Amino acid sequence: MKKNPFLMALLTLGAIFLFFVLVVVAAGFVGRGQSLPIGEKIGVIEMTGVIVASKTTIEHIIEFRNNPAIKGIVLRVDSPGGGVGPSQEIYEELKKTVAVKPVVVSMGSVAASGGYYVSAPANRIFANPGTITGSIGVIMEFTNIQELLGKIGLENQVIKSGEHKDIGSPIRPMTESDRQILQSLIDDTQQQFVAAVAEGRKMSVADVVPLADGRVFTGRQALAVGLVDELGNLQDAISAAARMSGIDGEPRVVYPPQEKPGIFQYLIQESATQLRRGLQEQSATGLQFIWSGVE
Repeated sequence: MKKNPFLMALLTLGAIFLFFVLVVVAAGFVGRGQSLPIGEKIGVIEMTGVIVASKTTIEHIIEFRNNPAIKGIVLRVDSPGGGVGPSQEIYEELKKTVAVKPVVVSMGSVAASGGYYVSAPANRIFANPGTITGSIGVIMEFTNIQELLGKIGLENQVIKSGEHKDIGSPIRPMTESDRQILQSLIDDTQQQFVAAVAEGRKMSVADVVPLADGRVFTGRQALAVGLVDELGNLQDAISAAARMSGIDGEPRVVYPPQEKPGIFQYLIQESATQLRRGLQEQSATGLQFIWSGVE
């Protein structure tokens, strides 16, 4: 029986396509930095950029905390900080985790303000000598455009239920009573920040207060004043977590699984995420644990 060349070519192409599909599936199963699910591991969670939400980071912390094969966790922080609420939520989840298994923080280029806040409850904090950290403080920023609106002939009318309902409005001057109210928010949140650092670092409030004027420190300066424990990179932090977890030899390192949507779905999701993040960062006027030096 004579073989059909077209059919043979089609079968060959089909076999090649199937081979590549299997390769992609296998690569997705192993994932970046992950090994097959055997042996004792150190889980690494990366937290980068401005902290605008806590949901994903908390999910990863809980997942690694509940996984008996993961004996210790390294939180890699490269962030200038961000929202007060998300920073406090991550802090609280890490505080629960250190009671179960060792948590080590590895600071990257910047771990300031909220980036330091989330680091404080860790069992041990590593920073590079040149890491920018500290910036223990709270900030609110408002821009007043009333004069600009007047120049272009626009006037805004506000009907409100109380004197301070439009506090922080960009279209009217801030009154002294407005300023006092907002300053009381800043002062109370600052006390929470100082108390969290004191608890996490096992320092007295009196020792933290002189460091909490918003200044930044290099990693080496932070070590000298007790804000970090050791100078070292990510690999040093992983090795320390392994020792603290009782793992002998080189630890297996795993990262949270990454979803791999289709290319069109990925582009749509990524565009929407970046747009939403940009709007959140630009429009955020609430209480912030953030260092403005990276803007």
